[in-house]
Amino acid sequence: MISNENRLPGLKDRQESLAFVPTRAAGLARLEQFVSRAGQYYSSQRNYDFGPKQRRNVSALSPWIRHRLITEEEVLNATLARHSLPSADKFVQEVFWRSYFKGWLEQRHSIWSTYQKGLADALNRLEEGQAMATNVQDAVSGRSGIDGFDKWALELVEKGYLHNHARMWFASIWIFTLRLPWELGADFFLRHLIDGDPASNTLSWRWVAGLHTKEKTYQARASKIEKYSRKRFRPQDQLSNTADPLVELIEHPVRPLPLGDPMPETDFLLMVTEEDSRAENMLHHQPVGVLGLLATEARSPIGIGQITKSFAGGALADTLARAGAPSDAGTSSTIWDAPIIAAVEAAGV
Repeated sequence: MISNENRLPGLKDRQESLAFVPTRAAGLARLEQFVSRAGQYYSSQRNYDFGPKQRRNVSALSPWIRHRLITEEEVLNATLARHSLPSADKFVQEVFWRSYFKGWLEQRHSIWSTYQKGLADALNRLEEGQAMATNVQDAVSGRSGIDGFDKWALELVEKGYLHNHARMWFASIWIFTLRLPWELGADFFLRHLIDGDPASNTLSWRWVAGLHTKEKTYQARASKIEKYSRKRFRPQDQLSNTADPLVELIEHPVRPLPLGDPMPETDFLLMVTEEDSRAENMLHHQPVGVLGLLATEARSPIGIGQITKSFAGGALADTLARAGAPSDAGTSSTIWDAPIIAAVEAAGV
């Protein structure tokens, strides 16, 4: 079905602030609000970062998709019901990037363990070197002095979200201009993004650095930042003129994914996590009880941003309610065996 999209927006038309409410209903409402713009409008406007109060040109669905409050399939079905595939091709590709990165990391476990080791090493270096510790603190606090970069650092912490182009510019400046360990930048994102996903985040930072697609880096250029921020930012003579790829010696072998276990035919207890807020879709019949498990704190050895924790917790609470959990059902913020075993014994399954 061909879209009859509106004309490209003027400044007034772009005004659209977003409230990221962690419920399936809010995600579906945002999808319905945006889907008419997922065709040629999105294709022509998607690269522009107009600022946090002007998000009309992007879907901003990633927080809900990341927690599977809404799914990629639902987004694609809604899009292709309103647009032809050629018209919505750019948006469809963006939806598939998340799935691609998810599958890539799942089949290459060593990438995640290598990242964790690199992060631990970088944190140790922070304790040993005052200069680097100061530079990192300036970067994450918006005190680098680089136009645009400082605004994005503050926006990330305050809003829990950044435009995709701003994420790439930020990562490139972090790695090639500030010369800081990429793992610390990836950790900063993972701690504060409400759509923070180990696969998309880690592999995107590796892609910018030249580790994902070997020897191909993403270089932030002042002219591009000026153009796509509509001259809000002009970091002329502030960015590195080179972006030499980072190198790692380790290879990451591909390992096949294990087959999923079949759903039980007898009584069972359902445990849901923040990773999949559509678990009820897989059920043949209702569980005798529901247990929620939050693991947000495990994303980083440093503290997680409050906005990030609140969204993950809200998504899980919404999932528990839809899965039939009683209103007083609790969630565990640990990964200990004890509360899980106690819940299973209490349910008699």
